[in-house]
Amino acid sequence: MKKKHQKRKPTVTEKREHPPEKLELHPRNKHRQRYDFVKLIAACPELKKFVAPNKWGDDSIDFADPEAVKTLNKSLLVHFYGVDDWEIQPTYLCPPIPGRADYIHHIADLLASCNGGKIPHGNKIRCLDIGVGANCVYPIIGTREYGWSFVGSDVDAVSIANAKRIAAANPFLKEAEFRLQKDENQIFRSIIETEDFFDITICNPPFHASAEEANTGTLRKLSNLKGKRITKPTLNFGGQNRELWVTGGEAKFIGQMIKESAEFKHSCFWFSSNISKQSNLKAIYDQLKTIGVAEVKTIPMAQGNKISRIVAWTFLDEKQQKLWRDMRW
Repeated sequence: MKKKHQKRKPTVTEKREHPPEKLELHPRNKHRQRYDFVKLIAACPELKKFVAPNKWGDDSIDFADPEAVKTLNKSLLVHFYGVDDWEIQPTYLCPPIPGRADYIHHIADLLASCNGGKIPHGNKIRCLDIGVGANCVYPIIGTREYGWSFVGSDVDAVSIANAKRIAAANPFLKEAEFRLQKDENQIFRSIIETEDFFDITICNPPFHASAEEANTGTLRKLSNLKGKRITKPTLNFGGQNRELWVTGGEAKFIGQMIKESAEFKHSCFWFSSNISKQSNLKAIYDQLKTIGVAEVKTIPMAQGNKISRIVAWTFLDEKQQKLWRDMRW
C-alpha cells in the first residue's frame, strides 16, 4: 500500500530568507526593517508575554490574537514616536502602524510637490483627520514626524473621548483638537468652521457596505492568519461597526466626501482619502471631474499583500496655490 504523503514541517535551519527592508513602504517610514523585539520589549515590557519563536524559529507574535496585535502596535508607538500613554477600549479599531505612517509620509510628499520639493514642517500646517478613531494614530505620527497640528473628527463620542484622553496624556499632542460629528450623514459639514483653513484632510473610510460584509472580511483575514477556516469572529480591537462599514460602503462614503468638499473648496488646500477598492476609482474620478477640481493625484501604497492608494484633489489653481503657500507656509 502506498504511504500517504505527509507534508514535512520546516526545521529552524530552513528559515525563510527575509529581505533586509520592506521596500514597498515609503523610504522615510520607520517600519521598513523587521521588528526588533528586543528593543520593542524594552520600550513596552508587556509585549514580552506575546513574543515566541514561530515555526521558522523567528521571534514573532500571533497576529490572529487581537491583544497581541494591540500590544505590538502600542510598543511601536512607544519606541518610535515617544508615546507615554496609549490605550484603546476592547472592540475599537487598532490600526497597523506601518500603514498609517505610510499615509502620513506620502501626504508630506504631496505637500512638498507644491512647495518646490520642500516638505512644510511645523504646527502652521493643519491636518483634518476624518474618522480619527479612539486610537488617535494619525495625529501621533503626523505631529512627531513633521510637527503638524491636527483636528480629528469622528461620529463616535467614545472615540472622541479616548482620543482626547490620549492627547492629554502626551504633551506633544497638546495642540490637537477633536470634534464630534453629530450627523452620521455628513463629513465636512459642521466640522470645518468658518474661520478654519486646513492644508490637508486625510481619511481611512469604512470600506464595507454592511455588517455581514465586514464580518465575512474579518473571518477571511483570521482564516488566512490561522491557516484554517475560522467561523467565529474575534471582536476585540477589530473595530466598531462605524469604523468598519457604512451603508453603501467605501464608494458612497467617498462620494459624499467629494460632494461636501466642493462646499469648502477655499478652506482646504488638498482633500485626500485612502481608497481600498480599485473598482471604485472610475466613479471617483468621474465625480471629481464633474465638480470641477483643479488637480487630482493618485498615490499607490502597499503593505505586505495589501494594495491600496491615496486619491487627493484640490480646487485651487496654480495662482491660488501660490497665494496659499505665501500666506500660510
